[in-house]
Amino acid sequence: MARNRGDKEEGPERLMGLLKLVQILSLLVIFVAGVILGLATSSHINHYFTSQAQLFLTNNIASTKLSDNCTVVKPCEKVDCLNMERFVHPDNVIHSMTDDQVFWRASLLPRKKGYPFDRVPKVAFMFLTRGPLPLLPLWERFFRGHDQYFSIYVHTPQDYVLNVSSDSPFHGRKIPSKDVEWGSVSLVDAEKRLLANALLDFSNERFVLLSESCIPIYNFPTVYKYLIRSEYSFVESYDEPTRYGRGRYNRKMLPDIHLYQWRKGSQWFEIQRDLAVYIVSDTKYYTIFKKYCRPACYPDEHYIPTYLNMFHGSLNSNRSVTWVDWTVGGPHPATYSGVNITEDFIQSIRNNGTQCSYNSEMTSVCYLFARKFAPSALVPLLSLTSTVMEY
Repeated sequence: MARNRGDKEEGPERLMGLLKLVQILSLLVIFVAGVILGLATSSHINHYFTSQAQLFLTNNIASTKLSDNCTVVKPCEKVDCLNMERFVHPDNVIHSMTDDQVFWRASLLPRKKGYPFDRVPKVAFMFLTRGPLPLLPLWERFFRGHDQYFSIYVHTPQDYVLNVSSDSPFHGRKIPSKDVEWGSVSLVDAEKRLLANALLDFSNERFVLLSESCIPIYNFPTVYKYLIRSEYSFVESYDEPTRYGRGRYNRKMLPDIHLYQWRKGSQWFEIQRDLAVYIVSDTKYYTIFKKYCRPACYPDEHYIPTYLNMFHGSLNSNRSVTWVDWTVGGPHPATYSGVNITEDFIQSIRNNGTQCSYNSEMTSVCYLFARKFAPSALVPLLSLTSTVMEY
């Protein structure tokens, strides 16, 4: 009896155990089903985003295809910033350097003798202009066929756009410029700006400053040989004992600049490379002129002539190679228009009967350029290039 009663008591306990087992198995089935469902959902999402990425790439690549279904692949250009050719012969005059930065870079002098490249000395033609170049066709004819022997640099008002044809030697040659006020130190700033930019090309050996009203009165080979072979620079630097010379001296320049050192001269200079570096490097005397040489003192007529007289007079010929007519009197020289241009007139500038010193010898070729010429002079000048000026 006792045994039968024990069997009855174990029945419910066994049933409860089976129920718990069923619950555990149910939970396990639900868990497994959740895992499987999660993996399936994740795979679908990955497939969706992958397909969208592929569609995006396909659309972008398709947009670069040509009409013949060829895909254009644009390789990345590797720019060698230390490339020797770019360093010694900058192919672009546009840059973001400030004046101080370009002056500093232009003042660098290599200590090692010689050049690690085949250097052909060039003449840098620096045009300080008020904007347009009305005599451009004349200069283009002058430069034609001599590309390896010259460089061109143009300074204009800051916002002026130099619009010339792409095959012109003046194309893309405007340097970073600022506005210039006549009679102020800003003219000297522009001159130094031109010199500094031209000095960045290590092949430039001679530097000539010109205006938009200047013309060449000899052909390019004659001008090139005359300048490259010269032992001296061509900067007017003379003592004028009048109120237009010594009268412009300011005693506040003492003790750095004395009256006996004070000089005057035309701003249209031509100098060799060493002197160009000295001028660009100077800050002391430039600062003195900026502070104390104000109208009626004109820095463009006194700064460079005085500076060269004080420190580099032995390298200067004390004359200009740019002819100008001051016989009319007044603050500005004579301007010649089309009606003034004749063969005899141009010949009188080329051979005016005077003699000058060239490499310690006397010569009748004293001027290479002339000014001032109005825009109306262009056509008659072009008619004389082959017969008189020989270019």
